[in-house]
Amino acid sequence: MSAALVVVYACLAAVEVAVVVVWVLATRKHRWPVRPSTGDVIIGGVTNFLDTLGIGNYAQITALFKLRGNPPDELIPGTLNVGNAVAILLSAALFVTAVQVEPLLLLAMVMSSGAGAWIGAGIVSRMPRRLIQLLMGVALLLAAGFFTMTNLGIIPPTGSAMGLAGWRFAVAVVANFILGALMCVGIGNYAPSMALLAFLGMHPIAAYPIMMASDGILIPVASLGFLRSGRFSPAVAVGLTLGAIVGTLAAFPLVKTLGDHLTLMRWAVTGVIAYAAFAMLRSAWVSESAAPMSTVAE
Repeated sequence: MSAALVVVYACLAAVEVAVVVVWVLATRKHRWPVRPSTGDVIIGGVTNFLDTLGIGNYAQITALFKLRGNPPDELIPGTLNVGNAVAILLSAALFVTAVQVEPLLLLAMVMSSGAGAWIGAGIVSRMPRRLIQLLMGVALLLAAGFFTMTNLGIIPPTGSAMGLAGWRFAVAVVANFILGALMCVGIGNYAPSMALLAFLGMHPIAAYPIMMASDGILIPVASLGFLRSGRFSPAVAVGLTLGAIVGTLAAFPLVKTLGDHLTLMRWAVTGVIAYAAFAMLRSAWVSESAAPMSTVAE
């Protein structure tokens, strides 16, 4: 095993231990509720099952949260990150072991995504409700766009490389920093990562370990910021965690056999995400329209 890969595994383990310890201590200190609903567990299980097969789960979960009206919009980014922080270590370990990409590229992209998440979480946790609604509405529209391009075969083009060098290496690392920050507002990084790496000439399967390992760092790192601020729904996050572990384990054996036969499901998910995007933007519009009225009433 290369030194770079050892560092990746060590970083994954370190941030995961940190987020679990902080979560437990914060729960005890603030007496946060830890009993999720059955619906929370199901959402975590189904969306992570599809995520493992290549249909990113952040946009799915956001859409389902918006459709049912819980948790509140301003708590969705934190709930997404905290609720996926534990199960992502399992996904990362499985994919990094199963799919061999160039270790130095993997390490560099993982570190850049973690840095982006740390900066992004600090910003998002202080944003007002309406701004979060606007950003998440745009994020959902972008996600729907990426899904649509994937469904139509526009991305990814054929590539065969499992590593990058020179300017391609630099572009991939910088772009992953940006994706790490965007994860904090609900833009899942699978479709953008696949598009980016395919554009740079890599094999589509290379997106799996890079995306999962990046998530294995950036999601726990982002979660630390939300755990510190308390701006998430604790019980819902617990439900997502429980479901995510089951969904990931159930889907992983099917990746190579079913990953290319989910077109119908991808279109259905795209439709739900597009609907949720417009619903989120409408909520932001209503919030803006109501603000002057509340000011006058006071």
